[in-house]
Amino acid sequence: MDEFPARLVILPGEHDRLSVAGWECANAEGLQEIRNRLDVEGVAYKEATAAELAERRVDEMIQFSDPSGNCLEVFHGAALEHRRVVSPYGHKFVTGEQGLGHVVLSTHDDAEALHFYRDVLGFRLRDSMRLPPQLVGRPADGPPAWLRFFGCNPRHHSLAFLPMPTPSGIVHLMVEVENSDDVGLCLDRALRRKVPMSATLGRHVNDKMLSFYMKTPSGFDVEFGCEGLQVDDREWIARESTAVSLWGHDFTVGARQQ
Repeated sequence: MDEFPARLVILPGEHDRLSVAGWECANAEGLQEIRNRLDVEGVAYKEATAAELAERRVDEMIQFSDPSGNCLEVFHGAALEHRRVVSPYGHKFVTGEQGLGHVVLSTHDDAEALHFYRDVLGFRLRDSMRLPPQLVGRPADGPPAWLRFFGCNPRHHSLAFLPMPTPSGIVHLMVEVENSDDVGLCLDRALRRKVPMSATLGRHVNDKMLSFYMKTPSGFDVEFGCEGLQVDDREWIARESTAVSLWGHDFTVGARQQ
């Protein structure tokens, strides 16, 4: 996708699920701060082996799990490959300091996940969305479930979590390209190849992403979009979104295809 040796790695396994989500620190001091935060919280972590460091091509890395069992890796010192990446279809991905894109993980407890990612790891809460409690199996008169959106770079959100278990451990993965023509061309390719759609083309309310959603063979979705919002934390105010999209993003299309 860019100068990183790999942003997305697919490996064979007994089950189709997310193995690990990786997060980059600026330097050794940043990684040590994460170690210190985990120590204070009593969260166990493991230092990467020499073989794992060589495979990831990073200087240092630790591995640990969030309260819902999602495996995370935090690293610094990635070795870059200084070559121009040319997609077979001519488009460029929006990565750089914004990373791969964003990932939406499953969580068992949204309040616990909020504390862990915001207060322990230091992610910045950018927005929230209130969900009906019955959507996640809670009583209709019970407390609401929250979909939370977190940033750790200029991208509006690099991480979100949904309080609903999924077999793969991941709800969806988003990758961003530079313009709307690239999104449209990808949509055409997907339709020609009869890739199952999970949502029609639309524009999200919170990050302004123009995108559509495809279903992967592993059961989770890939959001393919452009024009995502970048924010400045010195001025950004986290608020609650009361709608998913400004227009489009009909998620019933996936149910109709089944």
